[in-house]
Amino acid sequence: MRSMTAIPSRFLSILDFEHDTLAMCLELAAQYKAARSAGVPHDRPLEGRHIALLFEKPSLRTRSTFQIAVRELGGDVIEPLPDVALGGREPIADVARNLERWVYGAVVRTYAQGRLEEFADAASRLRVVNALTNEEHPCQALADCLTLQEMWGSLRGRTIAFVGDGNNVATSLAQAGAMLGALVRVASPAGFELPAHVVDSVARVARYGGGVEVLTDPAAAVRGAHAVYTDVWTSMGQEEEAEHRQATFGPYRVNGALMSQANDDAVFMHCLPAHRGEEVTAEVLDSPASVVFEQAENRLHVQKALLALLARSGGV
Repeated sequence: MRSMTAIPSRFLSILDFEHDTLAMCLELAAQYKAARSAGVPHDRPLEGRHIALLFEKPSLRTRSTFQIAVRELGGDVIEPLPDVALGGREPIADVARNLERWVYGAVVRTYAQGRLEEFADAASRLRVVNALTNEEHPCQALADCLTLQEMWGSLRGRTIAFVGDGNNVATSLAQAGAMLGALVRVASPAGFELPAHVVDSVARVARYGGGVEVLTDPAAAVRGAHAVYTDVWTSMGQEEEAEHRQATFGPYRVNGALMSQANDDAVFMHCLPAHRGEEVTAEVLDSPASVVFEQAENRLHVQKALLALLARSGGV
């Protein structure tokens, strides 16, 4: 294993990783995946340690894969109920200060990124992982990049088109993709673009010719792309906007016609859950080009690698 000096003590954003650390995490994830498939035992860096899963938002993939990852790394999971976990009865900082005396780390799935940062800042001994906020979804981006590396070998020189809301998934994908040398085009309706500060952050970390482009025309984004990615039009907490979003995002539906604008061997990606007939048609989601369940599987392997790396460096 290469030097781990660049590994942070918490993972709240893709930007917490240096380029070498991102590559290291993906490399270790591939090793864990191969070992699990072959039934080969591996190291257990969380032996004797407890990890708290603190989830304010519903979850299938994130909860299940973190539970399995912690246990396969030798650790134990505790799951405080949502009404007591993140400031429902007491300040969120006090929750963190309590937990750091009992557990080694916390995996947090919440709303505002600021809540996650407040939690992490309050307890320096507690190692914290972002399992999703409204602004960023870095663990999903790790799984996305592993999936693409498995197909392409490298993301350098590749183009990924993200069609839809410039949301948390698009943010972390653009950051990770650009760090690995991909051009990420994000096509969104006016008012739903990738935030300017995210575009700036991508420019700072882009390497090997990678970067981000912000567009409004989905066809222009998809044209010649090697991967086409979308997400739901209405995320958790945006239910009151659903009718407006349905009308606004209609032209951004990924269907066969839009996919035909991409490269001949382009793949389709989605973080799931998907709404067939809304942001993507069933013909695309269920087509041979779709790698959505490979992405879902890879959540386990990248999160296991993430936890293992941070544990070896003194964090979770």
